[in-house]
This record gives sequence, C-alpha cells and structure tokens, in this order.
Amino acid sequence: MIVDSSGELGRRDRKKLETRAALERAALTLVAERGLAGVTVEDIAEAVDVSSRTFFNYFPSKEDALLGSDPAVEAELRESLAAAPPGVPVLQALRTVLLAEAERVQGHREQWLLRLKVFEQNPSLLPRLLAMGAEAERGLAAVVAERIGDHPAAAGYPELVIAVALTAFRVAMLRWSSADGELADLVDEAFAQVAAGLPDPTP
Repeated sequence: MIVDSSGELGRRDRKKLETRAALERAALTLVAERGLAGVTVEDIAEAVDVSSRTFFNYFPSKEDALLGSDPAVEAELRESLAAAPPGVPVLQALRTVLLAEAERVQGHREQWLLRLKVFEQNPSLLPRLLAMGAEAERGLAAVVAERIGDHPAAAGYPELVIAVALTAFRVAMLRWSSADGELADLVDEAFAQVAAGLPDPTP
C-alpha cells in the first residue's frame, strides 16, 4: 500500500480498505440473518453496491469474507514480532504484539461479535477457520525460530510458544464476547496467568 510522507494511507488505499470492510460487514450481516446457504456472492456485492467481480478482487469466496483473514494484518503481526528488541523474551514480545492487536479488534467490536455469532451458527466454517489459524501460527513460529536461532534446546519451542500465545488470545476473545469491557485487559490477564505458570486459582 502507498503511504504518504505523514505516514497516512493514500486515498486509493483507504478506499480499498473501506470496500473490503464493507464487504465483510455485508457478508456477516446477511449470513447471520439468512444462514450460510441462503447467501450468495452476488447478494453480498449487491448490498455494498459493487459488482461480483469487485468482490472477487478482495475475497476468493463468501466464506473467506466471513473469516476476515487479512494478509496485511497478518504481515503486520509478523513484522511487529520481528521488530521486538532482541533482549525481550519471546512470550513478552508476543504479549505486546497481541495487546496491540486487541486494541485494533476492540475498535471493531460489533463486527467481531457478529463474526463469532456466525461461526457459532455455521459449524461448517470451523475447518476453514482452523486451517487459517494454523497458517497464521506457522508464519509467526517462523519469526520466533529466526529470533531464537537454531540449536537443540529450541526444538519445538517456536510452535509451542505461538500456540500458547494465540490460545490465550482466543480465550480472552471468548470471554470478551459474553461481557462488556476491554479486550486488551482480558488478553493481558490471560498472559499474566500463562507467565505465572497457570497456578490454581485461589479463593
């Protein structure tokens, strides 16, 4: 994307982001109302007043629009993790990166809550959701592997720490979906429990 000297996106790229977000909202709203089988790509495109061809410029299928996977966001997560200072432990670096992601998600609370509702109503989406999550985990694990270097003690660590961090984030998301409050606070709480070694809760 083109960024001007002030660090802001150019008009064309802002328009692209707006169109992508509108298509996601339309897909989620329509599927929540009619069910997955009752919505077509044409329905989604019509709701945003664009052509089906424009829809396919952003998403390969209606399912992908529902999942909300954004390569730019995933790349930003990897870049943020890679940019963490060398002396910062991996789990702490992940905590910082995912707290920033929680702030981004919080800004789109209604859309994310609708997405979680659509997932619950349409279990057929879960295999795609799991595949998408596995791909994101592999990308982040590769960053961790590069960060810690290749030695025997590191075997399996990148995959494990990423799985733990993203599970903490998912648990916080589920708690957030059923209560008011800030997602970042719940993410921070989950990471604190992990960092403490997950001790038994005390009364």
